Formats: sequence, structure tokens, C-alpha cells
Amino acid sequence: MSINDIEMSSMASVYLNSIATAVPDFDIHDKFVGFGPSLLRDETSKKLFQRMAKRSQIEHRYSFLKPHKNSGRLDVDNFYVQGKFPDTHKRMEFYESHAFLLAQRALNQVDIENVTHVIVTTCTGFYAPGLDLQIVNHYGLNPAIERTIIGFMGCYAALNALKLARHIVRSEPSARVLILNLELCTLHLKQNGTLEEMLSFLIFADGCAASIISSEPKGLELQSFTSTLIPDSGDQITWQIGDLGFDMNLSGRVPATIASNLPSRLESMLNGSKREEIVHWAIHPGGRSILDAVKDGAGLAENQISVSRNILRQFGNMSSATIMFVLNEIMENPGSGGQGCAMAFGPGLTVESMRFQAQGI
Repeated sequence: MSINDIEMSSMASVYLNSIATAVPDFDIHDKFVGFGPSLLRDETSKKLFQRMAKRSQIEHRYSFLKPHKNSGRLDVDNFYVQGKFPDTHKRMEFYESHAFLLAQRALNQVDIENVTHVIVTTCTGFYAPGLDLQIVNHYGLNPAIERTIIGFMGCYAALNALKLARHIVRSEPSARVLILNLELCTLHLKQNGTLEEMLSFLIFADGCAASIISSEPKGLELQSFTSTLIPDSGDQITWQIGDLGFDMNLSGRVPATIASNLPSRLESMLNGSKREEIVHWAIHPGGRSILDAVKDGAGLAENQISVSRNILRQFGNMSSATIMFVLNEIMENPGSGGQGCAMAFGPGLTVESMRFQAQGI
């Protein structure tokens, strides 16, 4: 037995023990479907937007912005007013005043006693002192607790946080790691966006997840992680800070890129397991076409991605928080247990994946 084998065998197994999820109060999806065409210049784009909205397979998306009853107004707080959309400074003020309110809805549902590490993922707003310190101060955690913020990694950031938590627990078996995934995506609507940008915003929503990772054998066992960078695709998902919010580019080429590249990369993602052995598929629901692409590229049946379809239908795409909503539903309904594979996608174009084992009930 090699030194590496001895080290691996002595490392603690790591488990995702619990997940709590939360969204803001206001369902803004139907309002935006009706309002969105007013931001487009030509009739062809408006009709295509409405047609794509019907095909989106999304029924609800939540936001801190309360929908206005007037068809010509988006929200009651006048955050978005025609001709006066807020600059980045005002959007970050809104993020700072609302982010921790949402965080508490999830954090209050998990046991954060004796937490030794805090990891926060977000890409839709930043301020300092930030969410990590607010968690420590509000909940009276040890001021010497280790804190990490994973920023601007987009929709796959939660898997990077789980990967980091696994490294921590494997090196410190007594560690209890708290992860907070929080995004306020609805803060970044464009006044004069292209049709492609409007269709992207049609998908995104606000949401939050809090989870505990430790060596306690409860929940999902986190077994391995794989990062796959698809060549010549770096321009297909971009996320930059502009004067009027964060500028999101989600190319219509992304689904085809995922579908064509998954077959050759699936074996490494499964880390020795066969596709037929995977019971639980936790696919980040980046949109209807993304799920269709994974289904085709990985050769999956429709029922194998039903959990992800349901999360998309009920919540939309909440960036880094979304995959945790999918994993939470699997944890609550694991059936007889079995092997699982999670995937999420983001800038790069990158596919982050995780192999896990669900405990049966």
C-alpha cells in the first residue's frame, strides 16, 4: 500500500447533513412575462419573447421586488422605472439591505451550533463587512471562526463550496462547515437589453440555501468532485460589472455546447461508476434548454431529471443556490438511497460535478 493509499484510507468520510432553503415573498414571474416585452424595441422580438416565456417551463420566480398592479409598472417600490433604471451603486445598496434578511430565513432552519467554518457563495452583490461577518455577529459564533467567500463563480459555485467543505472536513474531521448560497438575481435587469439578455432574465430569480457539512454519517455522502473546462467556449457565459448593474451574457449556444461535450466527459465525472448505477441525478436547472441538453448529452430518461425540472418550474434559476434546492429535494425523498451525480454549469464554460451517495429511508 502506497503512502497516498494510507492517507486516503485514514481520511474522514464527509456528509452533507442538512439543507434549508428560502426565497423572498413576492412571485414576480407572471408580472415580468407581461412587462418584459415593453423593454424590447421591435415587434418581432416582443413576439419571440412571449413565445419563449410560454416554453420556459417556469411557473414561479421570487424576488424582493413586489409586483405592481399597473401593467406599465414592474414593481411598487419603483426600483425599475422606464428611463430611470438604477445604477450599480443603487443595486448594491438594495443587495446590502436585503441579502441578510433572506439569509436568516435559511439560517434559522439549520443547527449552526459549534460551526467551525463559514463559506458564502454569491455573484449578484458584494459589500464588506459582508454576509460572512453578519452571520458570525448575529448568531454569536466564535469570532475566530474561519470564513471564506466564493464570489463571481456563478451557477456552479455551490459545488465549489461543497468541494472546499469536503477538503476541510477530511483534514479536520471534527469540523462543522456552514455554507450559505445566496443570490438576488432580479437586481440586474437591463433597461435596453437585447432579446438574448431579456430571455436570460426571464429565467433568473432570488433564492438562498444554508447547509451543514461534517463527518457525521447523516445525509448525502460527498464522494468525489470533477471540474471540466470546455475549450473554445469562454465567451458563452460571461458576467461583468457594468455601470447599470451586472451584465450577464448567456449565449444561445450553451445548450448545444453542453450536449455535444458531455458524452466524452461523463465517464470521468462518474469516477468509475456506470451511468446505469446512478440513481439520483441532481442537474442544475439553468433553464429548460439546459436540462434538455443534459438529458440528451448524458443519455438520460425524462424521469431521471424530474427533480431538476420541478425546481425550475417552482423557483426558476437562482444561480448558485439552485443546485442546493435540487439536492435538498433528493435528501428529503431519497427512496432506497443509492449513488448520485450532481452537475452545474457556469463561466468557462465549465461543468462542475459531484458524486454522492444518498442514504435510504
